[in-house]
Amino acid sequence: MAEVTDRATPRAMRMAQPLAREVAEQVAIQHGVCVRPVALKRLDTHTGVWEIVDVPCGATLETACPPCAKRNRHLRMAQCREGWHLETEPIITPDEPTDEQRWLVEFRADMQAQRDQAEQAGQDTTDLDAVLAGLDEEINAAGMRGNVLGAAAPKRNRSTRRRQDAPDLPKRKMTATTLGRTFTSSDGKVYRPSLFVTLTLPSYGKIRDGVPVDPDAYDYTQAARDALHFSKLVDRFVQNLRRVAGYDVQYFASVEPQKRLAPHLHMAVRGTLPRAEIKQIAAATYHQVWWPSADRIAFEGDHLPVWEDGVGYLDPDTGEVLPTWDEALDQLDGDPAAEPLHVVRFGDQVNVQGVLAGTSDADQCIRYLSKYLTKSLGDSLDPDDPAQREHAGRLAKALQFEPCSPTCANWLRYGIQPKNAKPGMTPGRCRGKAHKPDHLGYAGRRVLVSRKWSNKTLAEHKQDRRTWVLEALGQRDQPTDPHRYVWKPVPAGDANVPPLAVRLLRTVAERQRWRAHMAELQAQADGQDLSAVPQAA
Repeated sequence: MAEVTDRATPRAMRMAQPLAREVAEQVAIQHGVCVRPVALKRLDTHTGVWEIVDVPCGATLETACPPCAKRNRHLRMAQCREGWHLETEPIITPDEPTDEQRWLVEFRADMQAQRDQAEQAGQDTTDLDAVLAGLDEEINAAGMRGNVLGAAAPKRNRSTRRRQDAPDLPKRKMTATTLGRTFTSSDGKVYRPSLFVTLTLPSYGKIRDGVPVDPDAYDYTQAARDALHFSKLVDRFVQNLRRVAGYDVQYFASVEPQKRLAPHLHMAVRGTLPRAEIKQIAAATYHQVWWPSADRIAFEGDHLPVWEDGVGYLDPDTGEVLPTWDEALDQLDGDPAAEPLHVVRFGDQVNVQGVLAGTSDADQCIRYLSKYLTKSLGDSLDPDDPAQREHAGRLAKALQFEPCSPTCANWLRYGIQPKNAKPGMTPGRCRGKAHKPDHLGYAGRRVLVSRKWSNKTLAEHKQDRRTWVLEALGQRDQPTDPHRYVWKPVPAGDANVPPLAVRLLRTVAERQRWRAHMAELQAQADGQDLSAVPQAA
């Protein structure tokens, strides 16, 4: 059929034609090309040549950029698979310090001594403090991690005594390993099982098809506070898990929404424990939120605290300065009868599965762990279901004035100045991630990976895939000099930057050449098994 371009053709037929620009974007997505690339200027210091380079946006959500989200998901799957059933200890031995590094630390010690002497003599230490800060930067630039002073910020000490309503936990002697136990069968085969654990929050009311049967009886306040502090509860679970297991348990976990809009956790655990112990640990895990009370409303509507420069927020009626965040915590610490603002616990539903390496169950669990990573938490909401819309609206209303952090503007509603208060803060208008509809109250990371899981960062997993592709294309993967290139942002409207459509088409053509070359190499492999090699997305 000939292309319909005649303006005399009915409008409905013309509008039925696909837009060429949209087709180009679909083709780019099909070839794994980032559709929202960031244009940067790059100077090659070896040649002195400037060029415009498209850098992938690196989005993690399909709504932003499907190809980048897919690549990130595949990287997470590779990271999960590589660390789940390790057979050797992932140990990194720090390098010996160089003479320059030792000299910097010795010089830092001399300057610290001078600073301490000046402080004891009552002298001004501003200049010496600036010198010490500069030395700390030089120490990090010289290839040393962390700070020579360690954690400088003092922490408030809370009682570590367990709550009376929480069961006690067994404790095993810790061993310096991250590997789980192995089991040998009668035929001499050695098995190294691991666990796949699912943890959920408690019930807030009877649910049917993802919505409360009785919305008025549903405890939205507890649901909101549990979602806000869910990440801390997960941290407590890992601490308890390591205490009971007796070794440095490593994990890969993802946080996803249930249909009822509450977050829950899927966790791949290296090594194994009895199912009864995992359930016991979950039942005994809790997190206490030691914040000032947020149950009594002091200011609302148009009756709100007022800001005064150099002083902070004042009571609009009396002119008294509202307690600062630290003052409110001091008052809480001084009250022996004080109770935590909230205590968050897991629900009764705890699912524990044993998984063996290289089985279909392991692959299925890895896919399940990464299933929702390209979607926001709010994507679980059905926009065509009025009951779910109402349920989400009630949860959002419960979250609107709930403090999400010490710096949340909602503390003004309860007569307390937020930490690092500044003018213009209004209760109910906090810009924190937890208050955004797409996050459903959860502001933590969606993917949680322990440090000794695969012994690699996500960037290193990405480099592994790049190395394989370059080798398959017959190119050497030479390490790039980190000081070779100088990057600068491209000003908006720069005439040297081609239109986005042109840049997409160029990248698509480049990908087509790569794929053609890869197809030739695979045809020449003469039956070589490439299924175990990470494919380029």
